[in-house]
Amino acid sequence: MEHVSALTHLVNRFFGNFALSLLSALHVKPTDPENPIPEHVVMALAVLVVGTLLALWVRSRLSVERPGASQQVAEILLNNPMGFGIRDVLSQNAGHHWERYIPMVGSIALFVLLGNLFGAFPFLTAPTSAYTVPLACAIITFLYFNWQGIRHHGAIGYLKHFTGPVAWLAPLMFPVEILSTTARLLSLSVRLWANIFASDIIYGLFLGLFAGAFTSGWTKSPILGVVVGVLPALIPIAFILLHVFVSVVQAYVFTILPAVYIGMATADEH
Repeated sequence: MEHVSALTHLVNRFFGNFALSLLSALHVKPTDPENPIPEHVVMALAVLVVGTLLALWVRSRLSVERPGASQQVAEILLNNPMGFGIRDVLSQNAGHHWERYIPMVGSIALFVLLGNLFGAFPFLTAPTSAYTVPLACAIITFLYFNWQGIRHHGAIGYLKHFTGPVAWLAPLMFPVEILSTTARLLSLSVRLWANIFASDIIYGLFLGLFAGAFTSGWTKSPILGVVVGVLPALIPIAFILLHVFVSVVQAYVFTILPAVYIGMATADEH
């Protein structure tokens, strides 16, 4: 069963009836009639709201003479000395016109980053831990880099891109290349979903184990309970830091792979 947060209960309290009416009109039966708007949908919408508000807040505080902490964080996400910023990745992998891809790739990358980080807060859940959200991001990325390939080469020219350089091998190469390109949907979505889902499961398991030890110790002796309770207070912090690390790494992967796919789709034959 999917964990349902207080925010999801609140959203369904106000908009649940509307969602039920809409689903009924579409002949779709909700998994949980009491909460027809699922947890991951609410959290994904919350990520959009939080991301938009943060962007507007940073924009209102931009300054050349006195850049604040929020502006410096935003600039690190775009460019940094280690070369894993959004602009850095695109300039290295997306071809000559990489600047035009910043809005789309940057938006998806920041959505994935914020969505992953939601799992670090006890009262929130990461929408990317539900397989449909990474799949939706992967579908958008898939459509986008293919569209850029068609835009750059033309429809016929882009199809020739899948035939390979040797004409007589084209009947063999074309289905292989199409299958390989389509498999990128699976590569993008499963990698992100599996890592965030596993991180959430591990965090929950260890928290439950140490919380159980604390409860057992408290029933025998309050002092023993307090001593054992140090672990539930410290171990989750370690797993939260691990979750943050995994979140950043997966957001970077979801930045570099779309950049590479765009670069391959728009590459000119030499």
